[in-house]
Amino acid sequence: MISKMELYIVTDRQASRGRDHISMVRAALAGGADVIQLRDKALSGHDLYALAKDMGSLVRSSRAMFIVNDRLDIALAAGADGVHLGQDDLPVAAARSLSPPSFIIGVSVGSVEEALAAERDGADYIALSPVFSTPTKDDAGPGHGLEVLSEIKAAVRLPVIAIGGVNEGNVMEVVAAGADGVAVISAVLGADDVEAAARSMRELVLRAKTGKARAQS
Repeated sequence: MISKMELYIVTDRQASRGRDHISMVRAALAGGADVIQLRDKALSGHDLYALAKDMGSLVRSSRAMFIVNDRLDIALAAGADGVHLGQDDLPVAAARSLSPPSFIIGVSVGSVEEALAAERDGADYIALSPVFSTPTKDDAGPGHGLEVLSEIKAAVRLPVIAIGGVNEGNVMEVVAAGADGVAVISAVLGADDVEAAARSMRELVLRAKTGKARAQS
């Protein structure tokens, strides 16, 4: 079951300036990260599984949620809380049919149509990717913008996460546009002090959500 998703951290060795996954995740968790997604496309399946086992133990000890990018097999074998799929990965419906009932499936989308399809096929949350153009996800194409984010939020009942170019300078407007949480890479993992960057980012998300709730009341 999904609880908090205000701050969603996606691991990336390059964005972390060569620092190892585990130390970066430990610091992000200390800063209040709600979700950790293991993303490393360079590792072999053997090494990714070993890392997922270690990272999963660390994340669960902090009561955060542990997600594996792309690889349903690794996520299930390592006992992760869920998997995050792209449009070119295993279809959501197929992943759902292979997963236990409590397993979480997130999906990257780029349009209202893709968001509705993900919801229909059994996704638990969706991520608009990318909201803004970003070099960290150079395979994701140009940013879709805040208008598309707002349209998706209005169209689905699922939690909507924004990823791609989100930073301290724009995170509040991203939340105001409809994001339930933000997924970040370089804005936290590229910082000199990862723990402080995570704490600051999460506080900004919470502040934006509080302001939005007041404006709507």
